[in-house]
Amino acid sequence: MQNHSTTAMPLTSDLPNKKQTVCIFGTGDFGRSLGHRMLQCGYTIVYGSRNPKITELIPQGATVLSQTEAAETSDIIIIAIPRIHYNSLERLKETLSGKVLVDVSNNLKMNQYPESNAEYLAQLFPESKVVKAFNTVSAWALQSGGLDANRQVLVCGNDSKAKEKVMDIVRSLGLTPLDKGSLLAAKEIEDYPLQLFPMWKYSIYLALGLTALLFIYCLIRDVVYAYVTGNKELSFFIAITIPNRVCPIVALVLLGLVYLPGIIAAILQLYRGTKYSRFPDWLDKWMLGRKQLGLVALAFAFLHVLFTLVIPLRYYVRWRADSNVLQQAFKNKTDAFRTDYAWLSDSYLALGILGFFLFLLLGITSLPSVTNSVNWREFRFVQSYLGYLTVVLCTAHTLIYGGSRFLYARSYPWGLPPAYMFSLIIPCIVLVIKFVLIFPCLDKPLTAIRQGWERKPKDLHELQNLSRSSV
Repeated sequence: MQNHSTTAMPLTSDLPNKKQTVCIFGTGDFGRSLGHRMLQCGYTIVYGSRNPKITELIPQGATVLSQTEAAETSDIIIIAIPRIHYNSLERLKETLSGKVLVDVSNNLKMNQYPESNAEYLAQLFPESKVVKAFNTVSAWALQSGGLDANRQVLVCGNDSKAKEKVMDIVRSLGLTPLDKGSLLAAKEIEDYPLQLFPMWKYSIYLALGLTALLFIYCLIRDVVYAYVTGNKELSFFIAITIPNRVCPIVALVLLGLVYLPGIIAAILQLYRGTKYSRFPDWLDKWMLGRKQLGLVALAFAFLHVLFTLVIPLRYYVRWRADSNVLQQAFKNKTDAFRTDYAWLSDSYLALGILGFFLFLLLGITSLPSVTNSVNWREFRFVQSYLGYLTVVLCTAHTLIYGGSRFLYARSYPWGLPPAYMFSLIIPCIVLVIKFVLIFPCLDKPLTAIRQGWERKPKDLHELQNLSRSSV
């Protein structure tokens, strides 16, 4: 069989030594994409179709036979048809007896049926070995070689040898199998692709909650206060002014929350004297969600940039500038140029630009296609060292923006502090604790702990004796 490769995708070195034949029931998008990928990896593919005469869309190099004939060519049959058509295969029960049936189906909604599709297939064919796999991988991911998509394939089944055969196929396609246990896990695996942003849920909820609270706070402080005390109509602030204050605050708070769990983890490791003690569940979940927190923070930072760019186009801003010019003309007086203000303004803008640039760099390096192309040391350099530098730059950008305004009573209408001050709390805590942790007296033992060293009770006793003898 010739290998007709039409797309550039990396083939693993774990190719089958002997061309193994795999049968696929179903010639839809997924069945064709999976067959095309397997052909590129050296497999012989036989499609089982109810109408074997239709071969226009079949990948070049594959064979199309009737379902009965195709099932006899291989011990592994991939069932790439919807659940509602499983009954049509019951006539093949004797032919499929003892063979490995790989269920790749998904449902349209969660809990659509009382049992999983794989369990239902196992009930129809009790003499076959049913394995659930490939349902978490899209047809597009198979066509692109998995370079820009999730490479992980969840696998479950009751027969360990059948699972191993399927996982060998997964590895040969350049994907990563993850054994989830028995077929009882199939329902969870089938629900996984139907979940809406499962890893993003808490990050999005937190961002939306912060946005709502800060928006209401700024609305009361800037709009309601002006109307109640001075009868000023500033409701138009709702469109751009208030969002442009809320977005950078949310972005900086979320950025601080990306690095805060690492600080807490370091303190726990120092306290326990080992890295082999499990973190609390809430900290584990927090650390697993750092990527999502960072990307949501980047989205809010990007919105802040867009809102800032349109400021010169606003009628209110142009009206204030024109009014200021007219007032100076009537008074025949101009404001003196202040170099200190120029420095503050330029420094504020420069820090914001540099901070946003590094923010973008962090977001880009978190993409799977980029992550897979760098080694661990490069990834750690960007996400850790440049990440903390991003926190420093964005925090400095906010501090210069606030300047000395926090010292004046007029900055506290109804006793409410400027909203930007809330954005500094978490980043400043992170930076202060991180600064303390880099001192050699803490950094050296922390590095040793992360390299596998464990503090034992006898070590503490020796340290106590050493300190007493030195006294």
